[in-house]
Amino acid sequence: QVQLVESGGGLVQAGDSLRLSCAASGRPFNTYGWFRQAPGREREIIATITWNNISTVYADSVNDRFTISKDNVKNTVDLQMNSLKPEDTAVYYCAARSKAVFDYWGQGTQVTVSS
Repeated sequence: QVQLVESGGGLVQAGDSLRLSCAASGRPFNTYGWFRQAPGREREIIATITWNNISTVYADSVNDRFTISKDNVKNTVDLQMNSLKPEDTAVYYCAARSKAVFDYWGQGTQVTVSS
């Protein structure tokens, strides 16, 4: 049974850092990703990483502030978020895919950044 379980969300102030972690179990995937959805907005992709850590892709809105990484020993996918802004407030989701579509999702973790 595939499980993706996020942790690490919380309430922080603008400029702070936060690290999200996604514990993956059940089977390996080719690509993992972090998404977020703010109230009233569509879900957007933040960052992706291949299983071998070779390729990473970031959305322009978080480039140079967020870093995605994968620990193949612990089987976790982490998202280090620095210089957080109020507009980063959202529910953050971990996801995984083996083909074209992200078809496995975690339950999400809330990140709130106060100004």
